Amino acid sequence: MSEADIPDDLREAARPGAGEVTATVIVNAPAENVFAALLAWERQSDWIPFTKVRVVEGDGGEGSLIEAVTTLGPAVLRDEMRVVRVDAPYEIGVVHCGKLLRGPGVLRCTPLANGRSQVVWHEWFHVPGGPAGRVAWPVLWPGSKFSLTQALRRFARQVEQGRLP
Repeated sequence: MSEADIPDDLREAARPGAGEVTATVIVNAPAENVFAALLAWERQSDWIPFTKVRVVEGDGGEGSLIEAVTTLGPAVLRDEMRVVRVDAPYEIGVVHCGKLLRGPGVLRCTPLANGRSQVVWHEWFHVPGGPAGRVAWPVLWPGSKFSLTQALRRFARQVEQGRLP
């Protein structure tokens, strides 16, 4: 699905927001295996702490609606995302389209020498809270990057151990 193909109801959410976060990991596995593990949406619950992921609509491919619910004590964060692009085995594009989390994201898988792959997870969230949210973002960002990096490291270990996909 190209940008021109993004449905009207997702266009605003698909614009990159000011809350940018990126994490990268090298996985000792071929890109095809790594990509298949990335597309195993419901298995994200195995490597993203406190989070349950499910496919709400579709088969997990383009057009599918994915829901990730993170629960930490009494706090619950619901993340809804529409899969807007699947370019196997290289890239998955999503648009976070929930009430709180909005903005585009991409998971990129790049084949490397010796059967290894690089995974880059990049998000451009719309920062809620107007000017106050934009002021708070630099304080929150390091925690977001750390959490995302730790999750990707867990992902890499599970792929390398053959536990994913």
